[in-house]
Amino acid sequence: MFYEKLDWRYATKAMDASKAVAAEKIDRIIDAARKAPTSSGLQPFQILLVTNQDVRAKLSAAAFGQKQITDGTAVLVFAAWDTYTEARIDGVVDLHAQIRGEEVRDALTAYYTNLKGMYVPRDAQTNFEHAARQAYIALGFALMAAAQEDVDATPMEGFDPAQFDEILGLKDQGLRSVVALAVGYRDAANDWLAPAKKVRRSRDSIVTEVK
Repeated sequence: MFYEKLDWRYATKAMDASKAVAAEKIDRIIDAARKAPTSSGLQPFQILLVTNQDVRAKLSAAAFGQKQITDGTAVLVFAAWDTYTEARIDGVVDLHAQIRGEEVRDALTAYYTNLKGMYVPRDAQTNFEHAARQAYIALGFALMAAAQEDVDATPMEGFDPAQFDEILGLKDQGLRSVVALAVGYRDAANDWLAPAKKVRRSRDSIVTEVK
């Protein structure tokens, strides 16, 4: 089933505005993204679930009029931390101690203290780019979870990040928008890509075996 879904899914170009994705399906898609692996378990991003139609209309305008944002049921905006701070990294240690017990704190503190020594002094742009890469891992999990739920999805980089940040008030939260994911159901009759064959490089052309 999983491998069939890889062929089924595509970056949907037209969503059917008359069909709504059930809230529990969206919750499971978000949960998959939440459970994605990230570097040192930092999860240095937020996922903004946007269902408000007026806000989505503004986001669509900032995304060159891409209607999937408004015709779908919701859009997930992945926003990375603008930098790493001691407080943010300490929060990861606190979460581990909360879930696994205080006895893990001492062992983790040494690791994350070393991490703070590497990350915190770096320039903010380098840290943001690192955090953004982690958000993309979560995006991949969300895409496959959507396919597993028979929900169509469109990953989007084609938007003005500064406008997204302003619309969603991200700067005040120490966040910067990275990528968006519109979710809904395909309007196959009006989607030029729906009947097209999937185009991917062959295994031989994309894999180099090092023996």
